[in-house]
Amino acid sequence: MLPLWVEFFEDLQTVRGRSANTVMAYRRDLELYESFKSHHRPVMEFFDFMKGHHLSVRSQARVISSVRTYMRFCETHGMEMPELTTLRPPKVNVKLPKTLTLEEFDKLMKACETEDQGKTLRNKTTLLLLYGVGCRVSELIGLDLIDFSATDHWVKILGKGNKERIVPLTENLAEQLRIYLVESRPQLLREERALPSLLVNDRGHRPSRVDVWRWLAAWSAKAGFSEPVNPHRFRHACATSLLEGGADLRSIQLLLGHSSIQTTQVYTSVTTQSLVRTVDDHHPLAQIKDERKLE
Repeated sequence: MLPLWVEFFEDLQTVRGRSANTVMAYRRDLELYESFKSHHRPVMEFFDFMKGHHLSVRSQARVISSVRTYMRFCETHGMEMPELTTLRPPKVNVKLPKTLTLEEFDKLMKACETEDQGKTLRNKTTLLLLYGVGCRVSELIGLDLIDFSATDHWVKILGKGNKERIVPLTENLAEQLRIYLVESRPQLLREERALPSLLVNDRGHRPSRVDVWRWLAAWSAKAGFSEPVNPHRFRHACATSLLEGGADLRSIQLLLGHSSIQTTQVYTSVTTQSLVRTVDDHHPLAQIKDERKLE
């Protein structure tokens, strides 16, 4: 086992407040590095080792980041880590997030309708929260009844690193939530018990990540999409819509719970591309295909 293994993971959980999913990701990355170290190969061969495990460049960068975080922790505890100077993450081309159009969202809203009015209300509320709040799946399923303020129109979201943020709701979304809580949620509960969860699955329990993915896959197929809509696309759509509507980057960063403004800035590229398409489609000069006509 790598040195200071237990201490490092205790630091991740108790001091840095990393989520269980993040801690597990660190564990997987470090177990891969530990496996490499057991072969006593030069550290620069770690990249070939990761390629041999079919890791993409993006995944390799994540692993290197995890290993470097661990090494810096070891250095703070008096250990020498010369590998830090040579083990650098590969350059990753930033992939623009795939967003969701309003037309696609409307199709999903129709596709989620069922003969059961209670489930239909729950399904539409799920979609509206994903798009209207821009929350992650883990944040969505973690919402409790006490996290919703019907009078002030906001929800309290527990994000990465156990950081709380208050996200305001539109009047329509707040009303949809109120109707769901009154008319739908009591029907979905299978038995009289104090379930704190805001959303309720078909079994009367708190939804899991698998539940949300399964719902989206079914609604996507019913809507005629070629592939299931990734729940993160709603988050991208929310950020892009806010930016196009005139919201500033700092506000969007706070609403989405981004730890760095650089994460939010990627959406400026998305909206710039949209602007280019708009100009290309509507500006009169874009209709002139023969350059000689400009002379």
